[in-house]
Amino acid sequence: MTSKEWFADWFDTSYYHTLYKSRNEDEATEFIANLLSFLQLEKKSKVLDLACGKGRHAVTLNEHGYKVLGVDLSPNSICKANEKQNESLSFAVHDMRQVIEGQKFSAIFNLFTSFGYFDTLYDNECVIRSMNEMLEKDGYLIIDFMNAQKVIDNLVENEVKVVDGIVFYLTRNYDGNHIFKNIRFNAEDKEFHYTERVQALKEKDFVQLLTENKFEIIRTFGDFSLNVFNEKSSDRLIIIAKKI
Repeated sequence: MTSKEWFADWFDTSYYHTLYKSRNEDEATEFIANLLSFLQLEKKSKVLDLACGKGRHAVTLNEHGYKVLGVDLSPNSICKANEKQNESLSFAVHDMRQVIEGQKFSAIFNLFTSFGYFDTLYDNECVIRSMNEMLEKDGYLIIDFMNAQKVIDNLVENEVKVVDGIVFYLTRNYDGNHIFKNIRFNAEDKEFHYTERVQALKEKDFVQLLTENKFEIIRTFGDFSLNVFNEKSSDRLIIIAKKI
């Protein structure tokens, strides 16, 4: 990892959490409940929340009776998440491209478009291979990604958001490979500029990536209620895969 990777910088700022503070907690809780109902994991199973942020999904998984480790690249996010730790819920700073040595999980959750941040397809493969190695036999991988096609078709090029008195100027574009969000704002008498860059991965891209790296795709859903995926209309691309 180098300091040039945009996510290592932007995700570790307080302004990132300010911009996205309105995320729907009830929706996230319902999503986890729906996933667990589908997966039917044994209680007290050990699960990993990979790219956990401040731990909202990890906490919910723990409340359902699972032993949870949440990891994220952002030290500030993990510091905040650690306020919620208990005997069966822990957090650590970790790069998802690397295996967590000595750990095996019944399921790995990678939620809220926490994939595709890297510059190369090789990095994507590193993530998937690490996930496979960390899973127990027949373990589940859950990837919740944006529906890139719908995002591209409905791209909002310019937007202004005011959050906690900070005016965020957002511009978006698509270059054929990545979806970009440029974020400009002034705070504390300084001007800031960050750029989010996410690979516009489609269903076929994930199918290829997973099947070539020892996963079998079990189901694909299109929203947090686990309705059938439709590339044109679904809000999300949610993939349930099993290690083979």
